[in-house]
Amino acid sequence: MKNSVAMEATRRRAQHGANGKSSEEEGQSAQWGRAWEVDWFSLSSVIGLLCFAPFIVFYFVMACDQYQCSVSQPLIELYQGETTLLSIWSRAPSFTWSAAKIYAIWVSFQVFLYMCVPDITHKFIPGYVGGVQDGARTPAGLINKYEVNGLQCWLITHALWYANAQYFHWFSPTIIFDNWIPLMWCANILGYAVSTYAFTKAYLFPTCAEDCKFTGNVFYNYMMGIEFNPRVGKWFDFKLFFNGRPGIVAWTLINLSYMAKQQELYGHVTNSMILVNVLQGLYVLDFFWNEAWYLKTIDICHDHFGWYLGWGDCVWLPYLYTLQGLYLVYHPVELSSVHALAVLSLGLVGYYIFRSTNHQKDLFRRTEGSCSIWGSKPTYIECSYHSGDGGLHRSKLMTSGFWGVARHLNYTGDLMGSLAYCAACGFGHILPYFYIVYMTILLVHRCVRDEHRCSSKYGKDWKRYTDVVPRRLIPGVF
Repeated sequence: MKNSVAMEATRRRAQHGANGKSSEEEGQSAQWGRAWEVDWFSLSSVIGLLCFAPFIVFYFVMACDQYQCSVSQPLIELYQGETTLLSIWSRAPSFTWSAAKIYAIWVSFQVFLYMCVPDITHKFIPGYVGGVQDGARTPAGLINKYEVNGLQCWLITHALWYANAQYFHWFSPTIIFDNWIPLMWCANILGYAVSTYAFTKAYLFPTCAEDCKFTGNVFYNYMMGIEFNPRVGKWFDFKLFFNGRPGIVAWTLINLSYMAKQQELYGHVTNSMILVNVLQGLYVLDFFWNEAWYLKTIDICHDHFGWYLGWGDCVWLPYLYTLQGLYLVYHPVELSSVHALAVLSLGLVGYYIFRSTNHQKDLFRRTEGSCSIWGSKPTYIECSYHSGDGGLHRSKLMTSGFWGVARHLNYTGDLMGSLAYCAACGFGHILPYFYIVYMTILLVHRCVRDEHRCSSKYGKDWKRYTDVVPRRLIPGVF
């Protein structure tokens, strides 16, 4: 299988900081990590999401299935007494064992690729970083190792999908769309099962007890997670697997299934469907190309694993991130050349900002600031922080390039791309635009959450940084 080095957690005290700098036992610094106490607003938000998020997913999918993607018509009919919640529920396709079989095969195949097929693509694809990679330092001072093979998993999966569609014909390319709601029930079962397992595991046999955080509130613990990096054995990392597979690998397959259904129903594929597939496919491929970099992002570096990630990656991501393609099956929009070009331009410019901003940060980290950003040596602010093992570490916050324009300009590019996905669907319904509304809320909240952590982690050094780079997302505005 894999060599004994892969995915082994190793403790490295006071030798390497978050950006590779040596630690020094001097100065005063804050300690970072998730808050131990929960305020009433956070608790009410958590309970609200636990109660209503599954119904939000069901509502949007049901609106397409029963009301041609109208989000207002079900509410109008309920208000006027023309339908009932029970009748809406009874019309929705139920759980089927055939869907359960499809979903079980899908998840099992992704587990097999993740655990049993070590990455070889990094050996022959220039510039790609795969294989065994170090993650970021955890609050307890650990540096976990990961087997990065997401691009390889994506390529194998899509090669098999293509081979089936063209040659083998084991199943119809529309299989995902044709079983979409029954598959949703299966995804919910897995999402709740893995979240509950991780919650129980944290109490009984945590992977690293020092990185567990108990707030004293069962709802918050269940949703936001207790364990930082729960694993089964040395190989199966919950966060990396569920963040990257099976949801994101499935994202492009879901869109291809929508495209196949549009071809089956109307005899052609619209330019809007092609745009959605291309732009979202670019985003997915970027994710897997940069999976090693992803190990240093907020999802891996700061979020604990709970229902928020477990259920979210199994259900919320594949069902709500693909609403544009689903909408276009029911409403095959053909865009004018000007509209299509504008959408494509918005998506590509947004992607350029998103990728370039992240690339600058990654380059700065890898070279410890010994690089060129926009033709000049980068400027930065020296800062320090304490890890849970008592070590004092040094880090650098870059104030050059895109990171000198705004503190989260990568999120701005992400939002531009999100708007492009929605605009590809035209302006006939509001359902496709749920994604940009959700992403705006998510990323603005993430800005606040990330900066709260950074303030706790870096203390007065973070204040110095925000004085130099005062805006979060939009230069001169916010």
